[in-house]
Amino acid sequence: METTVTFAAAQINTGDTAWLLAATALVLLMTPGLALFYGGMVRTKSVLNMLMMSFVSIALVTVVWLTAGYSLAFGDDIGGGLIGGLKHAGMAGLGPDNVHGTVPTVLFATFQLTFAIITAALISGAIADRAKFSAWLVFVPVWTLLVYVPVAHWVWGPGGWILDRLGALDFAGGMPVEITSGASGLALALVLGPRLGFKKDAMRPHNLPMVMLGAGLLWFGWFGFNAGSALGANGLAAAAFLNTLAAGCTGLLGWLFVEQKRDGHPTTLGAASGAVAGLVAITPSCGTVSLLGALVVGLAAGVVCSYAVGWKFRLNYDDSLDVVGVHLVGGVIGTLLIGVFAEKAMTGGTQGLLYGGGLAQLGKQAVGVVVVAGYAFAVTYGIGKLLDKAIGFRAAEEHEHTGLDLTVHAETAYDHGVLGHGAPVSASVVPSARKAESQA
Repeated sequence: METTVTFAAAQINTGDTAWLLAATALVLLMTPGLALFYGGMVRTKSVLNMLMMSFVSIALVTVVWLTAGYSLAFGDDIGGGLIGGLKHAGMAGLGPDNVHGTVPTVLFATFQLTFAIITAALISGAIADRAKFSAWLVFVPVWTLLVYVPVAHWVWGPGGWILDRLGALDFAGGMPVEITSGASGLALALVLGPRLGFKKDAMRPHNLPMVMLGAGLLWFGWFGFNAGSALGANGLAAAAFLNTLAAGCTGLLGWLFVEQKRDGHPTTLGAASGAVAGLVAITPSCGTVSLLGALVVGLAAGVVCSYAVGWKFRLNYDDSLDVVGVHLVGGVIGTLLIGVFAEKAMTGGTQGLLYGGGLAQLGKQAVGVVVVAGYAFAVTYGIGKLLDKAIGFRAAEEHEHTGLDLTVHAETAYDHGVLGHGAPVSASVVPSARKAESQA
């Protein structure tokens, strides 16, 4: 007797779709949260410029992603695991009935877009106070296409070599988001050089309540970032959600412990930075480690990153807002520790060193880290150098002294209707400031 097996076509699951819609909104909120986080960390004269670098990234990356980025990152592989094709350029062929797993493909594409947005925005923290806004407008779309999109394909795309051939694991973005932004931030910091007064002037955060608010919004959005990467309302999403909370907490406590021991006082900036460090580290591992692993991952990041942010003073690179010390170092920690704490119950098969899996997975994670960091650094350095020669990337010295808020945007963050020491706003200020920026 012949048996006929019928396979049902992929169908949209309303529960999974509802959760991913919410998660997408949460991740998008992270970029305004980042803007506040960064904005509070700079001096008063550059607050608006910092906010603008994040907000404009939303617009720039969205256009690039919908035009070509999504297709190149998540389209069928055409380059030996290196890049996807342009079949879906301009989102061609993708309508409301197309399904990715159990969710609409257009929703999946939008969810992934929010990752690309915040990754580009993260880099701005490394070059705060001294980058030309006009150069940033060119850098973001070029960098997204040449750096983020290929790495996203390697790690998550169909046929990507890191996922399919190397076998390294990355649940929610340790390599494409954290390591890529950190290595790229280091490259741009070297291209632009240090801020005026680096290692001489204090350059303390001007508004710590704003920093704490931004960190809170980032933490809130991170639940969408990590738990949303399960792409469904299921047990894996719940486990990733809990791991995210746990690692953020131990990251915060670890950083404060170091501050208390080293400096004699825990700080609000340390609390915010420690929480972010823990969240960065758990990003790649939230869907692969147990709760115990998550606690250790967060603690390790909080402790190590609290020391790493000081490397810039010894090595003489000016990573203004510690993108390297937190995102690169934290991303490396979280990605490598998958090779130690990965559990079969979470991964479906792969086990880390602690659970009898040997050194094999740790080695795979290390290869992914080295290649992604090296690629992101090299390509970003090249882009930065070319832009610097073509249109100039470093703001004029006079603008840096005065502050980019006034010289670039013709606005100030805290003086409404007046400029300088109470002088009324002149009708000529705005065009003059814009002219000065274009000539810098």
